[in-house]
Amino acid sequence: MQEFFTQIKTAVKNYLRQADLYLLVLALLSSGFGMVLIYSATRSYDTNHYMYIQLAALLIGLCAFIVISFIDIDLISNLWVWLFCLNLVLLASLAFLGVGAETVGNKSWIRFGPIGIQPAEIGKIIFIFTLSQHLSLLKDRLNRLPSIMQLSLHALITAAFVYVFSEDLGMTLAYLFIFVVMIFAAGLANRYIFIGAGLLIGMAPVAWHFLKGYQKTRILVIFNPSLDPDTAYHALQSQIALGAGQLTGRGFLQGRQTQYSILPTKHTDFIFSVAGEEFGFLGCMIVIGLLSLLILRIFYVAFKSSSDFSYLVCIGIGGMLLFQTFVNIGMCVGITPVIGLTLPLFSYGGSSMVTTFTVLGIVSGIRMRGRPKWL
Repeated sequence: MQEFFTQIKTAVKNYLRQADLYLLVLALLSSGFGMVLIYSATRSYDTNHYMYIQLAALLIGLCAFIVISFIDIDLISNLWVWLFCLNLVLLASLAFLGVGAETVGNKSWIRFGPIGIQPAEIGKIIFIFTLSQHLSLLKDRLNRLPSIMQLSLHALITAAFVYVFSEDLGMTLAYLFIFVVMIFAAGLANRYIFIGAGLLIGMAPVAWHFLKGYQKTRILVIFNPSLDPDTAYHALQSQIALGAGQLTGRGFLQGRQTQYSILPTKHTDFIFSVAGEEFGFLGCMIVIGLLSLLILRIFYVAFKSSSDFSYLVCIGIGGMLLFQTFVNIGMCVGITPVIGLTLPLFSYGGSSMVTTFTVLGIVSGIRMRGRPKWL
């Protein structure tokens, strides 16, 4: 028995010596502060249900981080076509299974009793994998028109499945942002970047036509809150909460907007506003600082990775977290539309928590197998 525990102790020491402890510590600090904020945000609900779910997701995510870090993702890169098809089936499962739960204008969730699964969250990981391998295969002819068309179809088909089956604009934009970041990092020529930007501007009126009425309103109220006071209410209350916190905040469990449930969806979309009201500007800076260090570490590992595929996977993961962070905080301060993207590791959400720890485990695994060994 003593020999068994000795082996376990040795294995743990070896893992800690090889794993990316910077990522792990930053993730645990972020999720720990997030748990504090969620406790405060849900205290008025008179239930610990949210805390139990978030803690369970944290533990599952931690296990996923450790297990995934041992998997050499390069070994499954050749399965990218099959994974691409699997992702489309997964994203379409909301329609096939018939249990998509319509929430706040979209149908992003599949529910099995109290457990909710968001297919698009899992799909983001698969999308990063498939696009990374596709880019790796085309790297020598990336700046040829057929290659760009292939890659664009790869991204547009996946994003279209997200939007058609879930009507989740925020998640759709996340997929497209990941694509833009990854193809730029892969070495797309500047001329194509300018052409792409021009096409996006030109296609904006067409895209606007396909948006739902409530989606258009969420964008318009950024510029004119009086257009629809009910829609603007969320962002307005968020800004009031942030302003009330001033430098050091009202104090833990002392935020009026938070504790009296004036601030809507305070444990999910507007958890950053809870940090601002109760911990002030300093609390907001801690949140931003932790996530910034986390994202910078991911990009650092990307540039030290041992293969093109691993490099692009890290870039995609970093881009995914960067987009979510920017949009969520932008929602809270009133510069981006309220489109339901949560703040990574801080907002309540089991799927988001497990997904984030999983992708961080992938990055840790890349670092463990990358070069040089001292990173």
